[in-house]
Amino acid sequence: MEKCYKRHLVTAALPYANGAVHIGHLAGVYIPADIYVRYLRMRGRDVRFICGSDEHGVPITIKAKQQNCTPQEVVDKYHLIIQDSFERLGISFDIYSRTSSETHHKTASEFFRKLYDEGKFIEKESEQYYDEEANHFLADRYIMGTCPKCSAENAYGDQCEKCGSTLSPNELINPRSTLSGSTPVLKKTSHWYLPLDQYEPWLKEWILEQHKEWKANVYGQCKSWLDGGLQPRAVSRDLDWGVPVPVEGAEGKVLYVWFDAPIGYISNTIELMPQEWEHWWKSEDTRLLHFIGKDNIVFHCIVFPSMLKAYGDGFILPENVPANEFLNLEGNKISTSRNWAVWLHEYLDEFPGKEDVLRYVLCANAPETKDNDFTWKDFQTRNNSELVAIFGNFVNRAVVLTHKYFNGEIPSHLSCEKIDEDTLAQIPQIRKSIEESLENFKFREALKEAMNLARLGNKYLADTEPWKLAKTDMERVATILNISLQICANLAIAFEPFLPHTAQKLSYMLNMKGRNWEDFGSDSILRPGHKINDARLLFEKIEDESIEHQLAKLDASRPKEEAPEETATRLGSPVPLKDECTYDEFMKMDIRTATVLEAERVPKTDKLLKLNIDTGIDKRTIVSGIAEYYSPEEMIGKQICILANLAPRKIKGIESNGMILMAKEENGKMRIVTPEERLENGSCIN
Repeated sequence: MEKCYKRHLVTAALPYANGAVHIGHLAGVYIPADIYVRYLRMRGRDVRFICGSDEHGVPITIKAKQQNCTPQEVVDKYHLIIQDSFERLGISFDIYSRTSSETHHKTASEFFRKLYDEGKFIEKESEQYYDEEANHFLADRYIMGTCPKCSAENAYGDQCEKCGSTLSPNELINPRSTLSGSTPVLKKTSHWYLPLDQYEPWLKEWILEQHKEWKANVYGQCKSWLDGGLQPRAVSRDLDWGVPVPVEGAEGKVLYVWFDAPIGYISNTIELMPQEWEHWWKSEDTRLLHFIGKDNIVFHCIVFPSMLKAYGDGFILPENVPANEFLNLEGNKISTSRNWAVWLHEYLDEFPGKEDVLRYVLCANAPETKDNDFTWKDFQTRNNSELVAIFGNFVNRAVVLTHKYFNGEIPSHLSCEKIDEDTLAQIPQIRKSIEESLENFKFREALKEAMNLARLGNKYLADTEPWKLAKTDMERVATILNISLQICANLAIAFEPFLPHTAQKLSYMLNMKGRNWEDFGSDSILRPGHKINDARLLFEKIEDESIEHQLAKLDASRPKEEAPEETATRLGSPVPLKDECTYDEFMKMDIRTATVLEAERVPKTDKLLKLNIDTGIDKRTIVSGIAEYYSPEEMIGKQICILANLAPRKIKGIESNGMILMAKEENGKMRIVTPEERLENGSCIN
């Protein structure tokens, strides 16, 4: 039986304050976390959402050197940029603090000191590169040289950015210090290590036996590390920027950032609730969740839990760590060093009022189980074809018609026909699907279900056509608009976790005083006689010029290894022609129009729909891999084009007779080819 928790403590990975936040961070961590927290709040759960800037470590000092300023000036600058960007996007942290704060320095120092005093560390001497001219031990990123794998000349001591190989400083050919340019020498130094190998048996039991429900990518990465055997990990390093090691004789040493940063979750909670923080970190009634990207799985599932286990004193461990994969950009890996990124603060400046469009697109395309790709064309398509044409169009028509026919007052629900009953019956089902998806961290699926509510409203208005009935049957119009506005009210609730700015606008239009999740599914949220406000556009169409501008910005930063023909395709040039075929070969294909009568998902598959269609000649079944792009509800009644004389074949045990004609966009998305005007079923396409 699932445990019922009194409190929910949700953390989001601390963004590194040597640069701004980009869309990869948002899709992987912050938007999913914010959706989940907003959902919990709407359910009345006691929740705290904790985050803050990670402000220590070598990249900060490198950035300071590049900008000829102090590390503190670097983190002050980017902390404010990041904090402001999150606020503008609507990320609803209860606290967004920083690891350079006095509270954090005190908390991290005390954490280290307790483990040190209890003998939980081991001290080891090792040789590390040292710059004699700068009189400074060199961290990995302060050493450059020739990559031993690909011969690139400017590989770092920890990684070659050209070939992606993970390196150690002593592997570099002709290493040099980035501080002085001189050749470094090896010099002995001592550091403290957390012996992770001692916690390996406990970790195997806790993760591999007790948390098999974790996402496959999280569980798999943990298992791989544990199967490979854990090694002691240094918790200190020679650096002059960070939390000083609180031990005599440790001058010039600071806490390693991987040890220091996760303690930030605790110190930020202390800053938020100085008197109550232990109830949130040391009570079995608290559910701890870490939202992170896949590059942080090991730190949050193996290292930080080992630190808490070593500390003892009742600290709880994460109940789940719903990590996402990476988001790519226009077919290439996001690279901050090459400016191949979409920066949040720039987006907010260039697309004012479209905060929720970005939230929508990044959630709809979230890399939940595998790396995904963001393209500006897909961004435009989702805005124009989904948010504007489906969601916004339905709400606008319902509100405008209510003002036109009933002076902006909710009309009475006077009679009920089967289409009304069927439509209203689907709303509680959609609520249940959204809840199940959110509870299991399936945010893409939850958003798709929320949009199905907007599709339901759009289809209901299109099928009932109240603007035609207004000439003869105003009682029927009253019922239709009452139901339409109830759907609008449900939309304001359903989209609050996903699109908070839009939900607020919609609530204002409907003159709703609050958005209570427990009302979701009701057909009487808005009472007859309730006065609504004038219609406002929820979304606006994004024109080609805006997208072309963004693509041009990216093209200036395009990774050099990308071939020119790849760029042409990305910017919208046609895919090269296939080999020619003869006229006789083409005439063998019998392409006809057909209409979808029924549609349903094929069980135990993610991409397949089973469609029963009317070809004008017969009724047949086609199995098509379009579930990623179209829901069953969208397909019913849609006219399509099919290859009618394709030899039958069985797919998942279902005989499929034909193939749907699809067009593939440059972003990889598939679209159904439909006639411009509705034709008779069976019309031949020549």
